[in-house]
Amino acid sequence: MKIAVVTDSTVFLKDDYRSREDLFIVPVPLIIDETVYNEGIDIHVDGFYDLLNNAKNFPKTSQPSIGELFELYEKIAKKGYDAVISIHMSSGISGFISSLKSIASEVEDITIYPFDSLLTSGPMGKMVEIALDMVNEPEMKPELITDKLTVVRELVEGYIVVDDLNHLVRGGRLKNGAAVIGTLLKIKPILCFKEGNIILSEKIRSQKKALNRIEEIVLNEIKSNPENSSFYVIHCNNYEIATQVESNLLEKYPDLDVVICDFGPVVGTHLGEKAVAIGVAPKN
Repeated sequence: MKIAVVTDSTVFLKDDYRSREDLFIVPVPLIIDETVYNEGIDIHVDGFYDLLNNAKNFPKTSQPSIGELFELYEKIAKKGYDAVISIHMSSGISGFISSLKSIASEVEDITIYPFDSLLTSGPMGKMVEIALDMVNEPEMKPELITDKLTVVRELVEGYIVVDDLNHLVRGGRLKNGAAVIGTLLKIKPILCFKEGNIILSEKIRSQKKALNRIEEIVLNEIKSNPENSSFYVIHCNNYEIATQVESNLLEKYPDLDVVICDFGPVVGTHLGEKAVAIGVAPKN
């Protein structure tokens, strides 16, 4: 059986995986002042925050059209693939995966296996990389890949420190946002993914303390051992702070697998400039 992997443009992947012929990436639309951009095609991290900060209206993200999805899967089928593992950003921050599940059975000539990563960016990329590692194994079946990804997903975690919660609240992505509106001006909240939703985890008085706290969480309070994990320090136009977080992690565990990466424009729209996150996924 020939199996392809599909993901969306909010993913972070290492270059050797991104160039794979059996990987296909769906661009996610972003609307800024009535102009529609496709992430990774005509809008990138470079220059995005200037557009965001100067936008007249709060930018909106959208979903790829159903027609585009049909065309993509039909294209993959014509390349001789029998099945697709389609791994996408959390259903808690986008309706994309729900839309995909609703049409998957209607695609002819190829079987679609939608998979909700429950996160995005680097940790989702780790799931994509694991799927790509598995597809070429002898007699591999799609069900074995989704079973493996389900196990991995149980160990994947993400913690975020944002500079301004207003982006998440206005975009409707913070599930318990109403409970913290009154304290926004005096805290740097720690957010986390829980069952795919972004929720308020802790309230901290400064960015430095908040970042120290998420470093402590990912090194001491998560399900997987640090030595067996991949760490992603993910930022929204805040490379200097991201490198400091990386240094802090490596100071405590010099052999950690740590990668610095950007949140793309779609996620950056909701988190806002200067946000920093640490994502954790099993190394193998």
